[in-house]
Amino acid sequence: MTELENRILAEAQRLLSENLADVVIAFKQADTPLRPQPAFFTDAEAVNDLVYNGLCQNNLANYLTRYPREKKIAMVVRGCESRSVNALVLENQHPRENLYLIGIPCEGIVDWRKIVEAVGEDVLSVQDQADIVVVRTPKGEFTLDRAALMHGSCLRCTQKNPLGTDVTIGKPVAEQDPHLLRERVKNFEALGIQTRYEYFRQESERCIRCYACREACPMCYCEECFVDHTGPRWTESGVTPAGMQGWHIIRAFHQTGRCTSCGACERACPMDIHMTYLTDKLNTDMYDKYQFVAGLDAKTQTPFAAFNLDDKNRFVAGGTSK
Repeated sequence: MTELENRILAEAQRLLSENLADVVIAFKQADTPLRPQPAFFTDAEAVNDLVYNGLCQNNLANYLTRYPREKKIAMVVRGCESRSVNALVLENQHPRENLYLIGIPCEGIVDWRKIVEAVGEDVLSVQDQADIVVVRTPKGEFTLDRAALMHGSCLRCTQKNPLGTDVTIGKPVAEQDPHLLRERVKNFEALGIQTRYEYFRQESERCIRCYACREACPMCYCEECFVDHTGPRWTESGVTPAGMQGWHIIRAFHQTGRCTSCGACERACPMDIHMTYLTDKLNTDMYDKYQFVAGLDAKTQTPFAAFNLDDKNRFVAGGTSK
């Protein structure tokens, strides 16, 4: 167990033993060393199973909405996860006073698919170190460059250090250029219309409508998703080109000003579909028009959720522009 894991473990045990939390949401080792799984610790002794490394790919904020509001939840959060928690608090999904956030400056999530591509699927153990990842297989031991294994969402992440936490464990890491998302959007927009559509068409056609992206996303917490409605039917629900495209477009619009670009949807997708460029574009527009970035704090409401009686554009209330 690493020093960082020991410090997280000690904090989790303290919170549970002193009854400061009903549950600590973190990670534990799963059957496969490539995919540590979310864990819900309610007993201080069970916390000994806790692990933390670059292969912990879930956004744990996803589980915040699954507990009653009166429950005291402690949670391990990285930069994107802390922003997701802030967004959920703003949307009244859990009171901030019943949350205890254990912040971890993020060195980036290792993409397990890249490990499999490099060494094969039969992996016996993985050691995530500072600059390298050591993978042991029946064929031998492989030392891989950690930077080359980084998940795409982490390569363009601009908020590696957690925000608004109750305690932060580990040293802050260097933040990246805040314009990385903007550059990604500009590069895609620079392509021709037909090229952009072909990319979208090819990605959407690979979708099998398993909704793993929806289940992994902390901001997809509706009891009934728009795609499950039978009346009125908002979009084609069948496995057709129109249905696939409609699903991804409408879901992206629902994330406008709410998505923190954590990449959990892409990491969960069994078809390795990449659609976060859509929410990156919408979030860039939100910043350009409203100077708003999702989840920077738990007080600033997203523009699309705010309504001002003095707003000159009263279309929401049925009025006319002045």
